[in-house]
Amino acid sequence: MKTKKAEKDAPPRKVLVILSNRFNRSQPSKYFELLCQTDGGVLEEKKLRKEPTKPVYDEVWENDEGKTDMDFCRSMKRKYGHKLEKPAA
Repeated sequence: MKTKKAEKDAPPRKVLVILSNRFNRSQPSKYFELLCQTDGGVLEEKKLRKEPTKPVYDEVWENDEGKTDMDFCRSMKRKYGHKLEKPAA
């Protein structure tokens, strides 16, 4: 069991969030990079100009309801084994 001090000292996780539109596939997807604490709190949010090319993310999440901003998203789905997720050690 982890202690609160160990959780506090853990490095932040890098999370990729993809906002896409399953109803209109011609609409380009939007990509956001988040730095998160181990308890899920967001430290930093950055919008990316294009799809990342290297698998450097700890987690990849997607909302495919056609939302334009993360503030309006109600639910997201985790994408296990995504090509941009870091390979397991």
